[in-house]
Amino acid sequence: MDLSSVHRLARLPGALLLACLPVVSSPAPAADPPPQSLVRVERSFDAMGTTYTVVAYGHDRFAVDSAIEETYEEARRLDQLLSNYRPDSEWSLVNREAARRPVEVSQELFDLLARCLDYSRQSGGAFDITVGPLMKLWGFYKGDGRVPHRAEIRTALSRIGWQKIQLDPRARTVRFAAPVEMDPGGIGKGYAVDRMAAILRARGIRSALISSGRSSIYGLGAPPSEPRGWRVTLPDPRHRNRNLAEFFLKDMSMSTSGSSERFFVAGGRTYTHIMDPRTGYPVQGMLLASVLAPDTIDSEAWTKPFFVLGRQWAARHKPKEFQVFLCEDRSENACAYLP
Repeated sequence: MDLSSVHRLARLPGALLLACLPVVSSPAPAADPPPQSLVRVERSFDAMGTTYTVVAYGHDRFAVDSAIEETYEEARRLDQLLSNYRPDSEWSLVNREAARRPVEVSQELFDLLARCLDYSRQSGGAFDITVGPLMKLWGFYKGDGRVPHRAEIRTALSRIGWQKIQLDPRARTVRFAAPVEMDPGGIGKGYAVDRMAAILRARGIRSALISSGRSSIYGLGAPPSEPRGWRVTLPDPRHRNRNLAEFFLKDMSMSTSGSSERFFVAGGRTYTHIMDPRTGYPVQGMLLASVLAPDTIDSEAWTKPFFVLGRQWAARHKPKEFQVFLCEDRSENACAYLP
């Protein structure tokens, strides 16, 4: 994968992430296809607890509209599969039953869980889909953040652990060695964006931008006016008229985790929603992690380990086809770009 079309603007000390906003340029003269014959269609819809936005170009408005509608139906299907809020989802069935018996699941869910466990192994547990009890304990599910007692944290830690998820490929079953609760939050949006991009490709769409909330983005091809790809910026909230970085996504994804997405302040200290599953505490000392990767599920999943484990670990362990942008909570050399 050629990543030469990805560019970095600046490394600004102590910057916090507010948003990762795509900027889509208006069509300009280009050779293939002729921009005069292109139509631009943009649609937004809610699914899986977030808002998805699709911007696509094509020759036939009806065909582009129809392709985008199909992506919406796919997001709804995945909500039925992966939601941990819907009691009738396959994910919820596993959470209810797998501590008592092996649960046979679809090949799609089995493969997705196997991928999650692989992320956990590679990151030494910094990525963990069983982290839900900690999120609830610290009040991030309901938005009423609180600092729990150490005894409560120890109890919550006893109820998490990716090693407790046992997969049987021959029987295609999931079994919990001890009661745990899986949370799809670390991979669900990225997986959905990838599935939506695959649908657009299959429908002949050559130029599209898909975003899931403000955290995961995929650029399919390039917009008519910018052959480098879809322009995405990371704003610096301390200087709103300046950007942390600028990237051009061309058949490439970008996901971002930041300490300012969800947080609360207690006793003069800021606690972010990004947990270290190994300690039971919110991560300190990191402001943001952005990952560029060919697949959105990978970029979304890996933002958490890079955020938790920091710059040196990321430099040693990031896959060679990834690019990583990190900002730490310090005054000097706060941000680093790892190509």
